[in-house]
Amino acid sequence: MKDTPGWASPGSAPSDGHEPGASGPADRPDAANPAEQPGTDPQSPGSKWSKEQPPSGQWSAPTGHPAPGQTPPPPPPGPGWGAQPPAGPGGHGGYGPPGGGGYGGWGGGYGTPGYSGWGGPPPAAKPGVIPLRPLGVGEILDGAVSTMRTYWRTVLGISLTVAVVTEIVVILLQGLVLKDTTDAEALNDPSATLDEVTRAMGGAMLGSVVVFAITLIGTVIATALLTTVTSRAVLGRPVTTGEAWRDARPQVLKLLGLILLLMLIAVGIVLVGVLPGILVAVSGEAGAGAAVAVLGGLGAGVVAVWLMMRFSLASPALMLEKQGIVKSMSRSAKLVRGSWWRVFGIQLLAGIIANIMAAIVVLPFTFLAAAFSGDGFTGFMEGTGDLGWTFLIISGIGSVIGSMITFPITAGVTVLLYIDQRIRREGLDLELARAAGVQGYGTTPAPGS
Repeated sequence: MKDTPGWASPGSAPSDGHEPGASGPADRPDAANPAEQPGTDPQSPGSKWSKEQPPSGQWSAPTGHPAPGQTPPPPPPGPGWGAQPPAGPGGHGGYGPPGGGGYGGWGGGYGTPGYSGWGGPPPAAKPGVIPLRPLGVGEILDGAVSTMRTYWRTVLGISLTVAVVTEIVVILLQGLVLKDTTDAEALNDPSATLDEVTRAMGGAMLGSVVVFAITLIGTVIATALLTTVTSRAVLGRPVTTGEAWRDARPQVLKLLGLILLLMLIAVGIVLVGVLPGILVAVSGEAGAGAAVAVLGGLGAGVVAVWLMMRFSLASPALMLEKQGIVKSMSRSAKLVRGSWWRVFGIQLLAGIIANIMAAIVVLPFTFLAAAFSGDGFTGFMEGTGDLGWTFLIISGIGSVIGSMITFPITAGVTVLLYIDQRIRREGLDLELARAAGVQGYGTTPAPGS
């Protein structure tokens, strides 16, 4: 990997006593004794085969003659030969050194001890929640869930703390400050004046913006901490909440700036798309202006989605590579190039799964909160209910539980997708294996990697 940023996760230094790129005799097929390698000249000393071959199953030993009563070994495997050779010294496949110096099915193929080559390629090293090779969709989702399950104390502790603090601030603002600025009844009253409707819409938008800003800050903090936890989980190393915060703290403000910048880009693109329609409507052609605005908004929305997926891996690049905002966006664009549809599909699937799981929890709490509120469930459905403290507290409990589910899944999938793209493009699995202390990994290429 030349000219690519290294793995910046804590603990990524090579293991003691093992230099990257070093290989021993067990890792190099050509380091074995030539006399023990298949394919040696049959006429050379130490490999004297009989000129007249006996029938199949009655081969004589490669050197000398078998002792009385001893069953000769079968021939080496090859095209047209049948049975697997007997185990050699140490229980390894025959006709090769036990350290894996043989070729294919002759010994410990591909430099992996104990692999005889008969059952397919050797499994990839898996020091943590994912195997160190290109990942499938199911493995990425399973890795995110496995991180939450294996390190549940840290993951759920971070998610619960961030969700509780965020929800408390939101409830206090909605109950004490935003309650007086929001008048939803005017929006449902056909006889309301334009000033009343405008004032109601302004209050609703103000409340939504404030709640969104607070939720965004909480999401940024949770994402930063969970990114560190997931990167350690890939190496099989636990991390406490304090350690995750110390590692993520220098990048939190940059991460917030990155997310705000991406939001401004998306909103700006959509506004540019609908602006011609607005201008046409203002000039007097309301119907044509609406049509132009809809078409322009759809086209701009497609462009915005394309750009957001192109920059979707900027967050883990910023956190794990310690990059700046612009550089992390450039890194994401490079990693996503040529894999846009794959990244989009995985992110969409993860978002759907996380939101369905959260909705299963949040909706019952919302209905329960509406039932105990001032005007009951009917008033809530008609939009005339009073969002009192009972409603805010009960629905807030549901929101906290839902956030505990969505935070780890969405953050985990994004980090693992970033790692997967770097494995495919930059061979990051070698760096991860050395960081995890996997001995002898990557000295010879594994099939299918």
